[in-house]
Amino acid sequence: MMRLKINQKQIYLPDCVGRGYGTYWHWKGRYRVCKGSRASKKSKTTALWYIWAMMKYPDANLLVVRKVFRTLKDSCFTELKWAINRLGVPEHWEIKESPLEMTYKPTNQKIYFRGLDDPLKVTSITVEHGYLCWMWIEEAYEISDEDDFNMLNESIRGAIPPETRLFKQVTLTFNPWNEHHWLKKRFFDNPDDETLAMTTNYLCNEWLDDADRKEFETMKRNNPRRYCVAGLGDWGIVDGLIFENWEEKPFSVQEITALPGIRSAFGLDFGYTNDPAAFFCGLIDQRTKTIWVFDEIYKRGMSNEAIAEEVTRAGYAKERIKADCAEPKSIDRLYTLGLSHIHRSRKGRDSVNNGIDFIQDYHIIIHPKCVNFITEISNYTWDTDSRTGKKLNRPIDDFNHLMDAMRYALEDFSRGDTFSFE
Repeated sequence: MMRLKINQKQIYLPDCVGRGYGTYWHWKGRYRVCKGSRASKKSKTTALWYIWAMMKYPDANLLVVRKVFRTLKDSCFTELKWAINRLGVPEHWEIKESPLEMTYKPTNQKIYFRGLDDPLKVTSITVEHGYLCWMWIEEAYEISDEDDFNMLNESIRGAIPPETRLFKQVTLTFNPWNEHHWLKKRFFDNPDDETLAMTTNYLCNEWLDDADRKEFETMKRNNPRRYCVAGLGDWGIVDGLIFENWEEKPFSVQEITALPGIRSAFGLDFGYTNDPAAFFCGLIDQRTKTIWVFDEIYKRGMSNEAIAEEVTRAGYAKERIKADCAEPKSIDRLYTLGLSHIHRSRKGRDSVNNGIDFIQDYHIIIHPKCVNFITEISNYTWDTDSRTGKKLNRPIDDFNHLMDAMRYALEDFSRGDTFSFE
């Protein structure tokens, strides 16, 4: 039985945390790795554990990492705030957004937030009290280079006095999109006695309602491939990639735009509840047949007003934007909200395959901060006939939101009309 006692108030943890993560909760080995499906509560459970553990171990400090710093506020930071409230202890925590930081006020322990896009800030952390002994890497799948993980791993170092009862630990949580990812070989194929590697899914989440469960049952029936990964947490099998002509590499947008013949291209694919709204930002050189992907917006639950606000905040409101023509009312609304050069895409017969054919002739360079674009393009495959197992001449209806937005953005180039959107 686990209880948290704060100023004589006792909290029965299973009532807050739920079940399905007992081994995960008690593990003290070096690596705690959890791949899981959507709604498997892996991130919420991790957030609850860290808030509980920080209050239990008065010398512990935590570093929370994602590949791109700007994604932390709407993910781990929000989850940890939720956990503080879930445990009923907000009066014991100081929460700052500038800099992004949390402090347990009774002992001055801290939770730090860093992105791999600024590696010096990751390796130069000095704690004010106690020891930096824990690290949580959320969406670890985004870290495509194992050397980047090794650098992070080395930041949890140094001797810890035994009387503190502390232990050094790195926790990795992620969705298992691709079986060829280094995470599988390193942690799941042959784990050592310092590694807990586990898989969870929505079936262990007792707080889902009937509508949530129905969504997974519909996925199971209509999209079994998607269900295996997003429903059951199995490794994604990537076969028949549509785009193999890409690489992830840092570059300067200013330097690229200064080159002769460079044109910009922006595309928008709408989404709301289950699918994200996806905004693509790219540069194209038709002479060298190169596409540079330099920015993205990728969020669920965005109204037209929220989309306009995000695009404007990012500085792209005056750019020429091609948006999905299936939603003319949304396009008209975005125009009135200030996206003054938004236009409908020109979908037609074979427009998807024609757009794909055009892009396949180009070399695509993706800035590392475009983590959702990288996830999509590395999982965007040709569909398979469920009866014969043969590949079909159409893409899967998955990992396609930024892929569609890219097609819309490049539509005028593929049809022969070029524009300068400076």
